[in-house]
Amino acid sequence: MLSRLSIRDIVLIERLDIDFSAGLSVLTGETGAGKSILLDALSLALGARGDASLVRHGAAQGQVSAVFDVPRNHPARMLLAENALDDDGDIILRRVQTADGRTRVFVNDQPSSVTLMRDIGRALVEIHGQHDERALVDPGAHRDLLDSFGGLLGEVRTCGEAWRRWRDGEQELARHRAKVAAAAREADYLRASVAELAQLDPQPGEETELAEIRTSMMRAEKIASEIQDAQDVLSGPQSPLPQLASLLRRLQRKAGEVPGLLDEVVTSLDEAMLSLDAAQSAVEAAMRATEFDPQRLEKAEERLFALRAASRKHNVQVDDLAQLRDTMAADLADLDAGEERLHVLEKQAAAASDAYDEIAQRLSELRKGAAIGLQKTVMAELPALKLERAEFIVEMSSEPDNRMEEGIDQVEFWVRTNPGTRAGPMMKVASGGELSRFLLALKVALADRGSAPTLVFDEIDTGVGGAVADAIGQRLARLSARVQVLSVTHAPQVAARANTHFLISKSGGTERVSTGIAEMDRGARQEEIARMLAGATITEEARAAAGRLLSENAV
Repeated sequence: MLSRLSIRDIVLIERLDIDFSAGLSVLTGETGAGKSILLDALSLALGARGDASLVRHGAAQGQVSAVFDVPRNHPARMLLAENALDDDGDIILRRVQTADGRTRVFVNDQPSSVTLMRDIGRALVEIHGQHDERALVDPGAHRDLLDSFGGLLGEVRTCGEAWRRWRDGEQELARHRAKVAAAAREADYLRASVAELAQLDPQPGEETELAEIRTSMMRAEKIASEIQDAQDVLSGPQSPLPQLASLLRRLQRKAGEVPGLLDEVVTSLDEAMLSLDAAQSAVEAAMRATEFDPQRLEKAEERLFALRAASRKHNVQVDDLAQLRDTMAADLADLDAGEERLHVLEKQAAAASDAYDEIAQRLSELRKGAAIGLQKTVMAELPALKLERAEFIVEMSSEPDNRMEEGIDQVEFWVRTNPGTRAGPMMKVASGGELSRFLLALKVALADRGSAPTLVFDEIDTGVGGAVADAIGQRLARLSARVQVLSVTHAPQVAARANTHFLISKSGGTERVSTGIAEMDRGARQEEIARMLAGATITEEARAAAGRLLSENAV
């Protein structure tokens, strides 16, 4: 509940600290005293739009702090946890509005965003008035309110779980179906490629090995050609060796005839012949060393070219061809297994769909029963609120094909204000005063189901009096037994039923006016209620009537 509201320099309010208690608290005062300013300040602390015009004239900034005491398991505390904000005790919402239009937000004294403040504020306080555009008049909340009234939150969670299972199953089925379709389109290519690579049987490192063999054999082939030329020169038909041998023999025969003249020539030729013989032997040995099989070179080249052609075709490195073959083979296996998996997923998705449909249909039937109950409960409240000719309708439509996490139902609260008139959405059909009373009847019907811990009613008794005002007071008092209720009222019948009564008043001269608030004791309450009954001149009869109201509604 709201335990304290502190306001500094907001419009006519200079400094104000208000402590609230449980039950029903009413705020009364003369027209123009500042009751609406008080609610504007509270709304500012709940995340409403800021405005520089809210800052008191002459002040640099205005500030509003609202302190709330709520249980540890309250949804507002869950929001704090989700946003990593400290939560050691009370929840404190503080808003600073500067005169230049800037605004700052603090949640539990930690800088925060207006969006988070608004979310927390909505969980803590509902403000209902003739022009309220949130709370019960928001069609988006009507289904949740109906579920709360019918005690269907457990069924809604079950439906949500079934919906998620169905959605997840459909998503997995769609992904797998796309995968199988893509694989099927590539199946012929995969089979041909796997067969080709299986026949080629590439091995890791094979390209490097073949390239080295090819290079070595080509080098040997080139050297062998040069060696063959050397052999042809030394041992072929044009070899100089026979001529040199013949010349050496002739010179050796002549050397004896002329001693000493040809000895050096003979010796040199003899050494040259020996060297040439040695060279001839070396060439023959080199020829034997460089012998190779041309077919082996051809085979190595064919294998290397085949591997590189496959590499270009599949746009991978030669060393990756083996892995590609295995991957393609696995994809083919997956295609066959994928067809079987597809059938399994189709059955699972169909089962999840049927399960959701069954749960959603059962939830829809329960909602129809809850709608009848809510209609009766609200209708029972309307006569006393001078809406005896009106009708409250829970308009519910179901679309089995429109699966939602919350079920297949759309829910909206409709009203018919007079017999024979067209029914329609509550916000569009009901007038301001009628809307306020419909909202009050709804809040009484819903009681503490799905309600914020603090309800604020802004002049919902405007334009009514007597028995209707008394009926409104009764219902506000009933609500206050379950949640904290604050009501700005002009009705003495409502004020008399309060646990706490605050008087809002203005003070000051013509140049400086300030709004103040004070909690009243019984005597002051009687005087204020007498003023509300009598107007400007308070008579003894009015005081007596006020005393009777207080006595009859003593709490």
